[in-house]
Amino acid sequence: MNKFPENFLWGASTSAYQVEGGWNMDGKEASVQDIRPPFPNTTDFKVASDHYNQFKEDVRLFKELGLKAYRFSIAWTRIMPHGKLNKQGIDFYNELINELIENDIEPIPTVFHFDLPASLHENGGWENRKTIDAFVQYCQVLFDHFGDRIKYWQTINEQNMLVFAGKVLDGDKSSWKSVFQKNHHMLVAQAKVMKIYHSGNFSGKIGPAPNIACVYPKSENPEDMLAAEYMSALRNWLFLDAAVYGVYNHMAMRILKSLDAVPIITDEDRQVMKENTADFIAFNYYNSMTVSAPETSEGKTDRGKNQQSAFSIPGFFKMENNQHLQNTVFSKWAIDPVGLRVTANQIYNRYNLPVMITENGLGQEDILTVEGKIHDDYRINYLKAHIEQMSLAIEDGVEFLGYCPWSAIDLISTHEGFRKRYGFVYVNRDDFDLKDLKRYKKDSFFWYKNVIQKNGLQNVGE
Repeated sequence: MNKFPENFLWGASTSAYQVEGGWNMDGKEASVQDIRPPFPNTTDFKVASDHYNQFKEDVRLFKELGLKAYRFSIAWTRIMPHGKLNKQGIDFYNELINELIENDIEPIPTVFHFDLPASLHENGGWENRKTIDAFVQYCQVLFDHFGDRIKYWQTINEQNMLVFAGKVLDGDKSSWKSVFQKNHHMLVAQAKVMKIYHSGNFSGKIGPAPNIACVYPKSENPEDMLAAEYMSALRNWLFLDAAVYGVYNHMAMRILKSLDAVPIITDEDRQVMKENTADFIAFNYYNSMTVSAPETSEGKTDRGKNQQSAFSIPGFFKMENNQHLQNTVFSKWAIDPVGLRVTANQIYNRYNLPVMITENGLGQEDILTVEGKIHDDYRINYLKAHIEQMSLAIEDGVEFLGYCPWSAIDLISTHEGFRKRYGFVYVNRDDFDLKDLKRYKKDSFFWYKNVIQKNGLQNVGE
């Protein structure tokens, strides 16, 4: 029981805009995250956790934690501000990657994590096909400078959540047609990037990093089962079918047709997607979904309130609460460790590619005691339950490469600011007071260190 492969990558994750800070230092261009107003009662990303200036101290903490891997994102705006190569940006990530390797930590970069350069955004962003070429050019620079040391590349973080959250954040300004045209251009850009990586004869692997969640039918009603299949197709398989098979999922396409949202797809697009596919699948898992069959095909499409919220589409599925699961305090996401095992098996059964979990965690308000302690048993219990189910998925036969929970260190939550903390390491600041930004090790830090040392949970009560 609970046996993980000897070379299993126990890691943790962050993203550039949420952890680095230094938003305009050393030639960096502003990203869309830097120019948008913060959500109510939250802060901006200008300082974040100051990882840009304190990364060496942070890597030392990661080494002490025992991390075998660090999954981070590279800021496009540091590497190619306004489309021009920035040596200072290259130097920063060279230093970070080398520091990780020197400390026996596998660097696992994501090339795009929600932070499009502001200059591209002002020219139409992903709706403009020229952004595809800009993305390919940027990734070629990454591969040329860092490809000799990177074994696992991730293309686009949570493209599916970016698509559906975009509909929420832009409101009525964006039609479904516009949303899925942007999505299509990202899929084409991803395929072209996989093409240049594979043609460059690099020794590593490259793949997508969507947020995948199994979808349960509300009841044994066959129509509820059909609703679950439709939601899975739109939320999950559209993105992975495109990355692994190079085609659009047929059930997802049925929904796009009903929304008048079928994108313009050229013959060249179809060819490049079909010929350039993923080597492995990274996925983020936080929660499962539950749906029922809609009562009518008429009515308005419901939208969630953040990038994890589900939604309802008339004629196909209606979001429901799962009475069997508890919800998180902040976002009311369903806490479903067994769902991780279900999701991993669905992915592996469908695609037969090795998988890696690149986000999984619990965001809560943590309390720093006068003794400098953070007692986060709730996070330990959450992670323990999910690791146990991952272990069972491995026993089922799923080929797992690694597990990188969110997050290595406290960072700014996209929608809830610094109050909502995920890290193994506490950063002493809040939304509106930077304090001293000092790092403190949480109880979960010592617990996860023990898990890594033992290569997994050895006892149920551990």
